[in-house]
Amino acid sequence: MYGVPEHAMQLSLRLEDQEEEPPQGEPTLFSLAVPSLGGKPRLNAPPAAPARSRGLRMTPSCRAFRNRFFPAATDADWSDWRWQIQHRIRDLETVRRMIRLTAEEEKALELGGNMLPMAVTPHYMGLIAPEDPDQALRRSMIPTVYELRRCPGEADDPLGEEHQSPIPGLVHRYPDRVLLLATDFCSAYCRYCTRSRVVGHGAITPNTRRLQMIFDYIRSHPQIRDVLISGGDPLTLSDERLEFILSNLRAIPHVEILRIGTKVPVVLPQRITPHLTRMLRKYHPLWMSLHVTHPDECCHETARACGMLADAGIPLGSQTVLLRGMNDEPEVMRRLMHSLMKMRVKPYYIYQCDPITGSEHFRTPVARGVEIIRSLRGHTSGYAVPTYVIDAPGGGGKIPVAPDYVAGKDAAGNLSLTNYEGGRYRYPDYIA
Repeated sequence: MYGVPEHAMQLSLRLEDQEEEPPQGEPTLFSLAVPSLGGKPRLNAPPAAPARSRGLRMTPSCRAFRNRFFPAATDADWSDWRWQIQHRIRDLETVRRMIRLTAEEEKALELGGNMLPMAVTPHYMGLIAPEDPDQALRRSMIPTVYELRRCPGEADDPLGEEHQSPIPGLVHRYPDRVLLLATDFCSAYCRYCTRSRVVGHGAITPNTRRLQMIFDYIRSHPQIRDVLISGGDPLTLSDERLEFILSNLRAIPHVEILRIGTKVPVVLPQRITPHLTRMLRKYHPLWMSLHVTHPDECCHETARACGMLADAGIPLGSQTVLLRGMNDEPEVMRRLMHSLMKMRVKPYYIYQCDPITGSEHFRTPVARGVEIIRSLRGHTSGYAVPTYVIDAPGGGGKIPVAPDYVAGKDAAGNLSLTNYEGGRYRYPDYIA
C-alpha cells in the first residue's frame, strides 16, 4: 500500500486508545513505521494532523437552552452528570423563567404537596418545547392539576407491589425472578410513574443494612435466577454503590441474569461514562431496559449513551408506556421504534399505562394499543415490533394483548389466518 519493498516488511503498529470519545464509527488509529535498511530512508504513514480543539457536540435545542439559561456552564460542567443533577429544575419560579406555563401547570406547581416531586435535568429541559404545552416531552415532565383528580379504578399501588414485598424494596412476584428497588431517587420524574407513591420521597435508600437483607433473601431462595434492579433509577447511584449491588448479586451462585431498568440514557445521558461501562461489563450477563417515550427523546446525546452501553456488550431493550396524545398515534410509535433500532435498542415492551392515582388524562383505551401493534406487524421489521402488555392490577403480572390473526378452523382442519394486509390464508393444521 505504501510501496514498501518486500525485504523491508517489518512493521510496528501502535494502537491509540479512543475510549474517551463517543462511538462514532471511526476506525481505530494506527501509525505505521518501517525500519530503515542500508541507510535508505524509512517509510512512514502520513503524519497525523495536529489535534484540533473540538467543542462539545450537542443537540441544537439543548445548546440554545444552555446558552440562554446556563451561560456560565462550561463544556466540562454540562458533560458532568453530577452537575446536571445539582442543577435540576425543581421549582415554580425556575420553570416559569424557562417555559410559558399554562394555568393548569402553574397551579399544580403552586400546590405541590404530596404530589410526585417535579424535577427535570438541564439536558432534558433543553428538549422541552417552551411554547407548546401539548408537546409529549413537556407533558411527561411538567405536572398539571389533572394529577390531583382520582378516577374510578385508580390506586396508589395498582400493581399490588406492597403485598408482594417480603423485604422493603424487594418485590417477589414471579417464581424465578425478583425486582430490587435500589433507590427511590430519579434525575427526572415522569408524571405517570407507577411508583409515584414512593418515588422521590426518600423512602427507599441504598443503605447497606437493607441491601444485605435483600441479598440474604435471594440467597435463601435458590429458585431466583434473575434480578431486575430498578427504583427510582439505579444509574443515579455512584459507580461504587452500584458495583456493591452488582458484585453481591453476582456472587450468589443461582443468580444467572442481572438486569437494570433505567431512563438515565434519555434524561441524563452524561451519566454513561467510560468508567461506568468498564465497571458494568464485569458483571455479564447483564441486560438493560431503557424507558423511552417518544422519538424526540432519541437525540445525539442519548444515541451516544446507548452506543457506549452496547459497545460494552450490554443488550438493550426498550420499555414504552402508551400515553394519550403523546405517543398513541401509529406513525409516532413507528418512528420511535425505528429510532430505537438505529440506537441499537431492541423494542421490548409497550405498556398500557397503569391506573395509578391521577393518571386518567394519560391513559388510552386498550383497543388503541392493539391498533398500534397491528400497524407495526408486517409494516416494519419484526425486530421493531414490541410486545404490548397490561400489568394486571392487583399483582397479576404482565399479560400480553395482541391482534387476533386466527379467524377460525374449518371441518377439514385448515386454520384460517389473516395477514397484516387483511388477506385470508389457510394452513393445514392437522397431521395425516
